[in-house]
Amino acid sequence: MTRHDEIAAGLATVRHRIATAASDAGRDPDEVCLVVVTKYFPASDVRVLADLGVTDVGENRHQEAEAKHAECADLDLRWHYVGGLQSNKAAAVARYADAVHSVDRPKLVGKLATGAAERSEPVDVLLQVSLDPPDREGRAGADPEDVPVLADRVAATDGLRLRGLMAVAPLDEDPRQAFARLATVRADFLAHHPEASWLSAGMSGDLEHAIAVGATHVRVGSAVLGSRPSVQ
Repeated sequence: MTRHDEIAAGLATVRHRIATAASDAGRDPDEVCLVVVTKYFPASDVRVLADLGVTDVGENRHQEAEAKHAECADLDLRWHYVGGLQSNKAAAVARYADAVHSVDRPKLVGKLATGAAERSEPVDVLLQVSLDPPDREGRAGADPEDVPVLADRVAATDGLRLRGLMAVAPLDEDPRQAFARLATVRADFLAHHPEASWLSAGMSGDLEHAIAVGATHVRVGSAVLGSRPSVQ
């Protein structure tokens, strides 16, 4: 089986899962955007994905994302930065990423705006909400109570476009419970920012549960591309 065949098979399976989950939730499958996360996979895989009709690609690490974006500049793709974002790299990320899913603190906003100023189109911004307990070590994401202030700041910043929320279900919890909390946070958020309707949630193992609570974007890597390369 060629690499093209492997990716095509994984992609077909994931697209079927998305369609089934959307149907089960009474939703149109076209409402759900598949972002294929290519972390540690080569640019050649990105080209295969584009050939198979994928339009949205996600990356977790700035250095790898920047290089891959440059190598695939001839492809008509939307690049999503979905990993944790360091403030000293935020401006650089905004120069190539069409959407940034992981904004979780005010310090990032001005940095992103600096990079966005060099673009002709604004950068789409999603606020990462933590679904972890407050004392969790290595916790990523903003506390739900901090989201309103952060949202207002992004919405008022030139070069950035507030799009919605992002979250990751904790590994040690039933994702249905975690995403139910996210749905509550999102309802409050939409009451103040009804135009920011994107919800980035769900990965290879839990995308069905995310779609059930309204996810508009699912971030899938291994289910499409297979196990990550051993040499990274």
